[in-house]
Amino acid sequence: MFHRCQPPSLTTSQQIADGFCSFCWRDARTHERGGGRLRASLSAFNPDKCDPPSERQKFNEGQANGSNSGAKTSSSTETADVALRRPTFSKQPPGSVSPARRQIKEVKETKITINCVTFPLPGEGPEQQLLKPNEWSYCDYFWTDKKDPQGTTSVAGFEVLLQKQLKGKQMQKEMAEFIHERIKIEEEYAKNLSKLSLSPLAVQEEGTLGEAWTQLKKSLHDEAEVHLKFSNKLHSEVEKPLLTFRGDNFKKDLKKYDHHIADLRKQLASRYAGVEKARKALADRQKDLEVKTQQLEIKLSNKTEEDIKKARRKSTQAGDDLMRCVDLYNQTQSKWFEEMVTTSMELEKLEVERIEWIQQHLRQYTTLRHETDMFNQSMVEPVDQLLQNVDPAKDRELWVKENNTGEVRPVDMDI
Repeated sequence: MFHRCQPPSLTTSQQIADGFCSFCWRDARTHERGGGRLRASLSAFNPDKCDPPSERQKFNEGQANGSNSGAKTSSSTETADVALRRPTFSKQPPGSVSPARRQIKEVKETKITINCVTFPLPGEGPEQQLLKPNEWSYCDYFWTDKKDPQGTTSVAGFEVLLQKQLKGKQMQKEMAEFIHERIKIEEEYAKNLSKLSLSPLAVQEEGTLGEAWTQLKKSLHDEAEVHLKFSNKLHSEVEKPLLTFRGDNFKKDLKKYDHHIADLRKQLASRYAGVEKARKALADRQKDLEVKTQQLEIKLSNKTEEDIKKARRKSTQAGDDLMRCVDLYNQTQSKWFEEMVTTSMELEKLEVERIEWIQQHLRQYTTLRHETDMFNQSMVEPVDQLLQNVDPAKDRELWVKENNTGEVRPVDMDI
């Protein structure tokens, strides 16, 4: 971070040769590390950025010359000692932040990490464009997690898409059960019509009226045959396809999708934990370096100098570790992002296929009804009209509007 250098009691040409500030003994790169940069070129070092020698240096020179007696010398000593300590704290009021830290904070405030996924804050950065504008595509609206109805746990956006698939499978099964009940009614109706056509009631009716009555009873038998044929076609052309469409393997495929995305999400959480751990380690190393540097400003010793060198190396290593962890996190999030886009579009395609499949076979149901019962055409036409108007895209739009979890996609994390 940026710092205000305090003049030490000793400077040597070896400090500059070693790449240290001739005033503060800190690594020259420390002066160039503002704005969140963890590493900088040593060639950019400029000793002129340090504060010029102050009363502290004069005081030390006086000590070297033995001028440390008398009231005036004592007063100078107190003045120099005050001058030594005050600049370190008076440059910033309590609670203030150094320029480097303030800049890092500003960068962080443009993004937020929710459940280990990094998003831009509203109004920060360029506006994101939808991947598939005007299509209400799954790949644009399920990036964030949402609370369950109780508000106790979070449900991942991808989990919402999987639940939609499972719900669709259940709806398909219930539709097949509905058609099965319809078949049973037709079979029972055909059986009763056939039995009634053989009834001896009014068999003794004579003349033209008797002939009409006999024909009426015969028409019951013909109608029973029509309804029996209708029930058989319902079973083979509607009920069975609905039952067999995407069998048990479908749920296994969904589990594979679930496990794959969940594993990537776990990897992302692990990488994020690594970033936070590395961030804390860097903060600890920087704090340790500052403490040791302050100790050096008070009392110079070879041991303190060695400690500072070690602390500096550890701080630099911690910065490198943090950069590596952030890179690994961003790589993992990019992989998760790509798989989310690909897999969500596959689920979207599956949902379109499901809707079109059901649409096709329900229209077959209405076709059979037209063949069987032309008298009830006026009642069937509204259903037929609604089926003709089935639109998977419109269904998806309505569902996404009601169930989407967010349209902002992840972006790379900043240090």
